[in-house]
Amino acid sequence: MTTPNGPQATFESHLAQGRFMIQRSVTTGEHVFYPRVLAPSGATDLDWVEAKGTGTLYAITVNRGRDGSHNVALVDLDEGVRMMSTLPAVETAPIGARVKARIEDAPDGPRVVFDLLEDAS
Repeated sequence: MTTPNGPQATFESHLAQGRFMIQRSVTTGEHVFYPRVLAPSGATDLDWVEAKGTGTLYAITVNRGRDGSHNVALVDLDEGVRMMSTLPAVETAPIGARVKARIEDAPDGPRVVFDLLEDAS
C-alpha cells in the first residue's frame, strides 16, 4: 500500500481503515487536531495515536433548511483538542453532554461523528 502524502491524507487513510487517529508530539505529549505538520507549541515530532473517542459537547447549533435540519457541533476530546463534527442521531443536545465518536460512511468518504453516551446527564 502506498503511503499517502500529507497529514490530512494520512488522517483520511486511517478513517478509511476504520481508525480514528489524532496526532501527538513525541517530546511534549501535546495532542493535535486538525491534522498538520506543526503543533501549536512549535513541535514538529508529531506521531499518530489512536483517539480515545470520548469527549464533551462544547457547543452545538442546528441548521434548518428545506431539505431538513442538521447540527454542527464542537466537541472537546478527552485528549484536550477540539474538533468540529455532528451528532447525526439527534437534532440537538445539552452543552456539557458526554459523547462517543464513531466513523460513518458519507458521500465524500468516511467521517468522524458523535453519539450521546447513555449515561450523559
